[in-house]
Amino acid sequence: MPPANLTRPIASSRTIGTGLIIGALAVTLAAILIPVSLFGESSAALPRNGVTDDGGGTVSTQYGPLTATDRDFVRKVRLAGTWELPAGRLAQQRDVRDAVKTAGEHLIEGHTELDRRSEEVGRALGIPLPNQPNAQQQGWLNEMTSAGSSAQFERVFANRLRAAHGKVFNLVAQVRAESRNSMVRSLATRANAIVLDHITVLEDTGLVDFDTL
Repeated sequence: MPPANLTRPIASSRTIGTGLIIGALAVTLAAILIPVSLFGESSAALPRNGVTDDGGGTVSTQYGPLTATDRDFVRKVRLAGTWELPAGRLAQQRDVRDAVKTAGEHLIEGHTELDRRSEEVGRALGIPLPNQPNAQQQGWLNEMTSAGSSAQFERVFANRLRAAHGKVFNLVAQVRAESRNSMVRSLATRANAIVLDHITVLEDTGLVDFDTL
């Protein structure tokens, strides 16, 4: 009779092999599930396009959930008007080419409407809104007011405003696509059309330096 322990290595090898397979599957499954549980939801909620998270999280409103991105968007719409409206008026006051005056008119019309809409949304959703430009925006206005010639003003006007509109355009598109708040989504829909119009008329001046955008 063969020694009893001769068959044990075979059984042990099978057991070990099965265990290794199960272990490998478990590790693979863990590798798949851990990133989802740890990063999936939070990654989707991470602010993009220069959004400032106010720390207020998502709150329920009668118009749908209101996120930090929604609130920041409404604030940025109002903030844009605090310097782009004065810039448009400056273009009306300076001795500039017709295309620049036309761009100024569009800025005044567009941001007068967006100011009204953003203020309505802010009141309805309890979002405090800015009433004056930030330091960077005020600096851009100062560049325009201190421009020594019409040609210098035109260049600063066209390029500062075109660069600013290009940056906010991505945020507008993100909010329009993702927001589940009907008031914010409606504001984003209108802002999308107005920002695109402003980009177009600024480019129509022929003064935009695309290499610096």
